[in-house]
Amino acid sequence: MTPPSSAPAPEPPSGPPRRVEGMAGWLAVWFGSGLSPWAPGTAGSLAALPFAWGFAWAGGPWGLLAAALVVFAVGLWASTVYARSVGRDDPGEVVIDEVAGQWLALVPAGLDPVLFGVGFVAFRVFDIAKPWPVGWLDRMVPGGLGIMADDMAAGVYAAVVVLAASTIRSLIA
Repeated sequence: MTPPSSAPAPEPPSGPPRRVEGMAGWLAVWFGSGLSPWAPGTAGSLAALPFAWGFAWAGGPWGLLAAALVVFAVGLWASTVYARSVGRDDPGEVVIDEVAGQWLALVPAGLDPVLFGVGFVAFRVFDIAKPWPVGWLDRMVPGGLGIMADDMAAGVYAAVVVLAASTIRSLIA
């Protein structure tokens, strides 16, 4: 008879997995961009830009908004499945939340490369700085909704900055 072990349960790995499995995994890490060894959130936001341009080109601001909302909904599922599979609440390599938030930030940018740049920088600033309620959503809302919601709030803040930049440009032009 073996005596019961008093050793604590092993900790889940802290870094990104060596292998991503399943559709939820690949969507959660946005096709590998979240596995970047440097600033995975920024890498995910950068990877979102060409898709955002395509949606804005094909469907205008409403098309990009619809795409952001669809990715938000898919991200709820994908981030929940992925976080459970790796045993961590908010894995850093999950960047589908950055994709949805970045697309939301770019809705008022149209097909203006300067406004796309403003939207990219503004979104990263709000996502990293986490002003209220972004930080509150990040800390207090559990699961996939918590993973996704703070980035959508950062996207709203960034969209306001893009809209302001667009207005200022039109006033001085």
